[in-house]
Amino acid sequence: MLEHEETLKYIKLAQSGDENAKTVLLEHNSALIKSIIRRYRTSGIEYDDLYQLGCVGFLKAIKNFDEKYGVHFSTYAVPMITGELKRFMRDDGYIKVSRIVKKQAMIIKKISDEYRQKTGESPTIEYLAKELNLDTQDIVFALDSSKMPISLDAKCAGESKEKGQLLIDKIIEVDNSEDVIDKFILKKSIKLLLPREKQIILLRYFRDKTQSEVAELLGISQVQVSRLEAKVIEKLASKF
Repeated sequence: MLEHEETLKYIKLAQSGDENAKTVLLEHNSALIKSIIRRYRTSGIEYDDLYQLGCVGFLKAIKNFDEKYGVHFSTYAVPMITGELKRFMRDDGYIKVSRIVKKQAMIIKKISDEYRQKTGESPTIEYLAKELNLDTQDIVFALDSSKMPISLDAKCAGESKEKGQLLIDKIIEVDNSEDVIDKFILKKSIKLLLPREKQIILLRYFRDKTQSEVAELLGISQVQVSRLEAKVIEKLASKF
């Protein structure tokens, strides 16, 4: 990759319309784009298409980047590339789940049902991970993949089919670019956390789980989740 000052020079040239500068930036950041699209290889989209989408997100990052953000260009580009991939998968229909993940979800459901019948309680993420010899993150991903997404074109609950308001009409459009950047910086910091602390932050802020859902997944009380979350946030705040 290019040095920071060289990157800024080429970004300014690209923003002024220099196509060659865009090409240079793409070539030197190809590894970055590939490292991001690697996460979506099981989405059912061809690799070349994923790469093209990644490049589109990267070019948008070039167009909108400003030194005043106070972050390295790569830090800004990552959520832009990821956002472009997720946007395509959302607009192109339901996100495609690989056969492997679907199979994992079915096995998890079977083990969970058997566990509930024996104990009367839901199994924890750690228990399922140990039973299947998987990472806890893989268990959470498989469980989420089995949930049917709600269409934004669907009617709101309680609304009539003729005059009901669509879900998309209730969504307020906001500029969350700063929030995305903050999440990316946070993701780097959580590597320093303890395993249980890391799980809570990943589930709460990257999987959008409620404290109650996290408590159920980890097999602890909601009060414990609340206390641990507050402790972790305080710890992370001291590092910024």
